Amino acid sequence: MRLPISLKIFSITTALLVLMVVVTWLSVLNFRQLSNQVRALSDWYLPLQQQVASVEILIRQQMVHMERVMAGMEAAKPDPEFLANESTGFDMRGINADQIVDSSLRMLDEAEAQKDLELDRVTLAVLGKQLPAIQTARQHFHLTFRQFQIEAEEGTPRSEKIVRDALLREKDTVDVEIGKTIDILNKLTQDTAIQAKLEEKRATTLNWIVTAIATALGLIFATFVTRSLVDPVKRLVGGTRAVEDGDLGVEIQVRSRDEIATLATSFNHMVVGLREKERIRETFGQYVDPRIVKSLLENRIDAGKGEREVMTVFFSDLEEFTRMCENLTPDAAVRFLNRYFSLMSEVIRGQQGIVDKYIGDSVMAFWGPPFTDPAEHARLGCVAALGQMKKMDDFRAALPGLFGVRHGLPEVNVRMGIASGEVTVGNIGSETSRGYTVIGDTVNLASRLEQANKFYGTRILVSEAARNLAGDTLAFREIDSLRVAGKLEPVKVYELIGLTDEMGDTTRKAVQAYEAGLAHYRVQAWDAAEAAFRECLSNAPGDKPGRVMLERVAAFRQAPPETGWDGVWVAGSK
Repeated sequence: MRLPISLKIFSITTALLVLMVVVTWLSVLNFRQLSNQVRALSDWYLPLQQQVASVEILIRQQMVHMERVMAGMEAAKPDPEFLANESTGFDMRGINADQIVDSSLRMLDEAEAQKDLELDRVTLAVLGKQLPAIQTARQHFHLTFRQFQIEAEEGTPRSEKIVRDALLREKDTVDVEIGKTIDILNKLTQDTAIQAKLEEKRATTLNWIVTAIATALGLIFATFVTRSLVDPVKRLVGGTRAVEDGDLGVEIQVRSRDEIATLATSFNHMVVGLREKERIRETFGQYVDPRIVKSLLENRIDAGKGEREVMTVFFSDLEEFTRMCENLTPDAAVRFLNRYFSLMSEVIRGQQGIVDKYIGDSVMAFWGPPFTDPAEHARLGCVAALGQMKKMDDFRAALPGLFGVRHGLPEVNVRMGIASGEVTVGNIGSETSRGYTVIGDTVNLASRLEQANKFYGTRILVSEAARNLAGDTLAFREIDSLRVAGKLEPVKVYELIGLTDEMGDTTRKAVQAYEAGLAHYRVQAWDAAEAAFRECLSNAPGDKPGRVMLERVAAFRQAPPETGWDGVWVAGSK
């Protein structure tokens, strides 16, 4: 029967009235009571049970994050990024759990306002006190975990142990409070189901006493209740659990037009929306950084607004790629680039960077809010550049397998430019095609620095702002003052050498000699400059910037610079 639940019950009541007014009247009372229990289950008890189950899952996930943080902090070399991600996950699960508890409390208030429905108001009142107890226990657990992190980083072993023990006690308290709530809800649903069955049995017994027809109608009613009410509720519960487990392919069959059918249809629409959202993330994550896709879908990025931010921009380019492509088939060139871009992008994203675009054989990327800590973007960009240089060894090693030959392979080298400064960031493009990107003078400077590597024989050049923001954990040397194409003001250019802790004595001496030579060069003390650059080459015979500067010194001796020369070298091309 494709009728609402109320009409189904009314139709059966009318049939029973034909047989016996009194029996029908008693049956109506029983049917109403049964409907009351089913509505209590479907509208209140089961949703409450589902929400408490969600809270339990989120708290269990918090405990997993806690265990991971504790294990990570005990490691010989803790990973700050891993600890930060796990700590953030801990916070988010806690926020979600509190939100669900608040939603459950609002549901209890709504249930209290239901005057036309018989509910176990005593048990619901107990729940009204028990749910805040979960929330309070969880928040104490949350605060104790934060205190443990502080003690682990700044306290003594004794204070850390005391807080750890307190944390474990708070964890056990949360378990106890959740267990109490689940037991209350389980008993509530079980008692309601038992009461519903008793009402059904009573109606059936009365019908058996009157006539065989009443008995048949009672059996029909029992079948109707089972098929129209209990089965859909079970299907809804099963579907909800499947979605919780990550199965977005679930679909509940709608076989009626009652209130439960409406609920099932809404559930199906919700799953379709989740499935479509997941498909969009997976598909566009191959073309646009998944973090940008997620932010756009969740409206955390204004699709029509630009902002000014201080960020770090990166450009890289393969040397002589155009000439290299002349000796490659189209298929080999595509495989070559795909492998190269995959390795480089993996390093960039591993350091929280956003791959903006691929331009031929070039890569453009950037670091900055909201995807990167404002104090970390320059350092992460430089670390990513060093990581890409290391990955180039893996890429060269993979070339024989990529091309199917071991001899005559191209020599593959890369140049990189990094600049930090203010940029305009936002969704830029036409009404039909846009890209989340950065524009501005800093972007142009990063591109010019990548090209400037040609002048000095270097691999990674960075701007003065990027060098200053990167911190002392990275080693640099000042290469020159350069006036690049498109800029009137000169910029100091630095070479990124590596990590400061890994810098050897010979390299340090070469850097010091080079920078001393650069200081003499700028005041036109050619003899002192030549001596310093030669000392640099004696420590690092293959140092190309040192040779470039020796050539400049020799050229200036033959043709001295004009009066008022400021030591700035003008780049002749982009």
